[in-house]
Amino acid sequence: MLNLDSNETEHFTSLAASWWDRDGPCRTLHDINPCRLEYVRGGGSLAGKQVADIGCGGGLLSEAMARDGARVTAIDASEVLIATAREHAAAAHLDIDYRAMLSRELAESAPARFDLVTCLELIEHVPDADALLADCAALLRPGGTLVLSTLNRNPQAWLLGIVAAEYVLGLVPRGTHDYQQFIRPSELAASARRHGLELRDVSGMHYNPVTRRARSGGPPRVNYLARFVRRDDLPA
Repeated sequence: MLNLDSNETEHFTSLAASWWDRDGPCRTLHDINPCRLEYVRGGGSLAGKQVADIGCGGGLLSEAMARDGARVTAIDASEVLIATAREHAAAAHLDIDYRAMLSRELAESAPARFDLVTCLELIEHVPDADALLADCAALLRPGGTLVLSTLNRNPQAWLLGIVAAEYVLGLVPRGTHDYQQFIRPSELAASARRHGLELRDVSGMHYNPVTRRARSGGPPRVNYLARFVRRDDLPA
């Protein structure tokens, strides 16, 4: 069974033409991307690292990591979004290996190949979050790092992440999120442990719609970022 919700794929595919419009429907992704990159870098540089970007969409994070020196393989279920990402990267003269495929397909073809796997704003959009974590773990070499972002599941996250963000402020298109798919950090950590991933950090991500800036740190009340490391004692 494919770990894919066709309605979710269609929703994000519909945004392809405006993906790189900084003031369009994906503007919040543009605004939080510097914060996401800073967290992914972990205080260092990505230069020379083999990175897999899972659920890359139109390539915002993929391009940012490539500019930082990473060798990026980026995948998405939407062929239209991958075409958008390829076109934009070519215009920017960036060498990114974009592929229209699912995480399971990449995990089977490139096991234990990557130093870093990023999976941002995706896990709350797939039918089986645990299976996605398993794929991410399989892609990592022992000692490699996984960075995830998602939304907590609590009343505050429902109020701010859906009611305010989608229906009051229009920060993201309506219908982007399903509250039942939100994941508590404790649930994410438990699932990750089953696949040999150790939680190293959980940080809230806070967005100011007035300044259009985001920062990480503090409790993971609504949006949050998490860093995991694949145990060294697992076979490659």
